[in-house]
Amino acid sequence: MLNNNMEKALNTQVNAEMYSAYLYLSMSAYFQAKSLGGFASWMRVQAQEEMVHAMKLYDFINERGGRVILELIEAPPTEWESPLATMEAVYEHEQKVTGLINELVELALEKHDHATNIFLQWFVSEQVEEEDSANDVVEKIKLMGDARGGLFMLDRELGQRVFTPPAATSK
Repeated sequence: MLNNNMEKALNTQVNAEMYSAYLYLSMSAYFQAKSLGGFASWMRVQAQEEMVHAMKLYDFINERGGRVILELIEAPPTEWESPLATMEAVYEHEQKVTGLINELVELALEKHDHATNIFLQWFVSEQVEEEDSANDVVEKIKLMGDARGGLFMLDRELGQRVFTPPAATSK
């Protein structure tokens, strides 16, 4: 059974993950409007991954006898200065999510909730990957500087990313 504080914190994280998906869909729409379909596709995959994260938390709350409470999802921004500014915002957002996950881990440890702590370790590892992936794109854009052709090459590369649903887990 989940502690009430842990249940509330996990519900807050469900909302944060859904906001992340909403944010990345907004970024996808921004890139689509800028004729950068590869960036748009990359962001759509990112949004799908965030929904998987939200649903993992949703299922875990239910499995532990908790109650999922869905709250209003804040509207994301819709405009950014440039592709670089957009991807820097992704990186900063992922760093923020890492902080939120770390706070959940701290709460689980404080409450001696070992099952939740073990569950959250997947998210800890996932955030390392999320930050690295976003930072990689940021650094590539910075390296190309004013070489516009580089942006289109990167757009083509990012368009190759596809969503791979996680393997089903047995209960």
